[in-house]
Amino acid sequence: MVDLHITMPSGAEYMERTILAIGDIIGKPGMRALFAMLPKMKKTYKADLTIVNGENASDGFGLTPELADTIFQSGADVITSGNHIWQQREIYRYLDEQPMMLRPANYPSGNPGHGSCIFNAGGIRLAVLNLQGRYGMWPIDCPFKKANELLRKVKSEADAVIVDFHAENPQEKEALAYHLDGKITALFGTHTHIQTADQRVLPSGTGFITDIGSTGPDQSIIGFDANIGIQRHLTDLPLRNEVSENSAVVSALVVRFDEQSPLTTTEIFPVREAAGF
Repeated sequence: MVDLHITMPSGAEYMERTILAIGDIIGKPGMRALFAMLPKMKKTYKADLTIVNGENASDGFGLTPELADTIFQSGADVITSGNHIWQQREIYRYLDEQPMMLRPANYPSGNPGHGSCIFNAGGIRLAVLNLQGRYGMWPIDCPFKKANELLRKVKSEADAVIVDFHAENPQEKEALAYHLDGKITALFGTHTHIQTADQRVLPSGTGFITDIGSTGPDQSIIGFDANIGIQRHLTDLPLRNEVSENSAVVSALVVRFDEQSPLTTTEIFPVREAAGF
């Protein structure tokens, strides 16, 4: 477990709330690790809301309704996703029917599903927004404009706001975090599968980390078989990645805030725990 963390000084007594965000689930090893580890992690960190990015749970590419149900049964309150969510077509109806299953909100209107939800945790309303970047990815609608639109929508409906920004480019992730600084509780990045060490609280109180990493095989290339990854780079052939079967780790982020000031992060730190199998 990474124990480096940032804490904002506090004054009077307050009721602290905790968000636990789990990085991209990679195939069967990631699912096994999540099922084994999440209940304990929720208890350890006293999570009021648990968000799991599940877009790579189906053999590394996409998500099925059955796997989504398993993620919820493991203890997730909200499932977020990203660009791979469309690869398993059977999830499309599920996206429409399950309010806590999100896809990036800035795909064009008319696509299945929705990109935001509100979870009630003991009287405090927590909005979760799912957005996708455009740099180095498919150039969909502007995540900055969509974020502004969603914030106007949830302003009167939510106390705290958490954003999963599924994006490739660190500059784009930081830019959106600064753009939303003071308007949301925290923004965490997903998609690159590599946990970064830049967690911090921005000047107006929003917590930020570039990427929370992935939940899946440890000794791998972003969760996939290392030998195939090497050959892809040596040959430039479009070899299909295969999920590594090595032992798994759970990569996550803990965000805490005072319910009296729910748009201000008081503590933020990454977590990386071995599943032991």
